[in-house]
Amino acid sequence: MGLAAPASSPEDAAAVIAAAVGRWSDARHHCFAWLLADGRSRSSDDGEPGGSAGRPMLAQIEGHDLADVVVVVTRWFGGTKLGVGGLIRAYGGCAGKTLDRGKRRAVIPTVRVILRLDYPDSGAVQAILGAHGIEPLAVDWGAAITMELALPSDRHDAIVAALTDATRGRVRCEAPG
Repeated sequence: MGLAAPASSPEDAAAVIAAAVGRWSDARHHCFAWLLADGRSRSSDDGEPGGSAGRPMLAQIEGHDLADVVVVVTRWFGGTKLGVGGLIRAYGGCAGKTLDRGKRRAVIPTVRVILRLDYPDSGAVQAILGAHGIEPLAVDWGAAITMELALPSDRHDAIVAALTDATRGRVRCEAPG
């Protein structure tokens, strides 16, 4: 049985895997693979011979040109030994068919930034952000305003330039950290 779900972090993937293990707790193997947009990946054979399950599943994710996804293939042992080659075909094939049936969702690469501005500039900043369809991830309304933003990577420079122009250079944009 195959299951695919969105996962934008290792924690998201772990939650999907744990849910599958909990739902089908009578199964013998819950093999998985996940790949994130930043290139991080992980796979597990979950007791099957090394390289017979997780790696073929990860290869299917890569072959489907996907990211931010986790695939779990659950197997109940029926008494027939498949051999390593059979397991590779079974796990890779199930993962591939699961991904074929899944709905694709576009992932837009973003860059996190911290924006610092004074209250008189908030209207101009909100107008620029609204024009680009950007909602702050977090806002701190202290002595000055601090916003955490996720800017689309391909428009980062243009948005920062527009913010700088609209505030005559008073807005400060920095990397989080």
